Amino acid sequence: MTTGIEEPTLTIDELAARAGMTVRTVRFYGTKGLLPPPVIGPRRVGHYGREHLARLALIEELQQQGMTLAAIERYLQQLPPELDAHDLAVHRAVVASWAPYAVETVTRGELERRAGRALGDDDVERLVAMGVVEACEGGYRVDLGLLRLGVGLLDVPLSHEAILAARSVLIDHSRAAAHELSRLFRGEVSERAAQDVKSLSAYMQPLVVQALLTTFQRSLREDLREWLGGMPESAASDEGGSA
Repeated sequence: MTTGIEEPTLTIDELAARAGMTVRTVRFYGTKGLLPPPVIGPRRVGHYGREHLARLALIEELQQQGMTLAAIERYLQQLPPELDAHDLAVHRAVVASWAPYAVETVTRGELERRAGRALGDDDVERLVAMGVVEACEGGYRVDLGLLRLGVGLLDVPLSHEAILAARSVLIDHSRAAAHELSRLFRGEVSERAAQDVKSLSAYMQPLVVQALLTTFQRSLREDLREWLGGMPESAASDEGGSA
C-alpha cells in the first residue's frame, strides 16, 4: 500500500520498534499533538511513514537536550508544515549540535555501527576531511555530534573541495551571525540577574537555530529556482530529472 507520506509504510508496532520506543509512548506523543496522525488504510489500520520516524527521532533528541514536553510542543509547532523526513533529520542534526562537545575513540567496526552503514576507505577519508573523524592509534576519534550529519554528506555528489568550501562559508557566516546576536542580547539582558540571562539563552537558542535553518532552506530553494530558471530548457530538464 502507498501512503501520502512516504515509503515504507509502518504499523504503529513497527514504528515503535524502529524508533526504539514503546507503542504506548508513540500513542502518547500522538495524543499530545507531537506526532501527525497516521494514514488510515484498510480495516482501519494506521500507517506511518519516514516523516513520523524522523519526527520521533527529533523529539528524542530534544528530550535529551533537557527540553520539557511543553517546550518540545512549541518547537514542533513552529516548524514549517512542509518539512519531509530529510528536513527533519537536518533539524535533529542541528539540535544534536547543542550538546556538549563529545568525542570518543572507536574501532572501525564501532564507527560503522554508529554511522548506521558500512564505510569504505573513501568514505572514511571524506569524514576525516570534514573534520568529523580523526585517525588515531587504536582506531578513530569521532565527533559524535557531527557524525550523523557527516554520514549524510557522503551521498551528496560534491567533491571534497566543494564540501570544505561550503563548510568554511557556513562557519564564517554563522560566527558573524552569532556575534551580532550575542551583542544584541547582551544589550537586552545587561541589567538582569544571572539566572534570567541563563533562562533567556536556553529559550532563545532553539528559536535562533530554527530561524537560521529555515531562512537557509528557503533562500537556497529560491536561489536554485532562479538558477534553474536561467538555464537552457534542455539543461534545466536534465537537472530536474536527476534531482
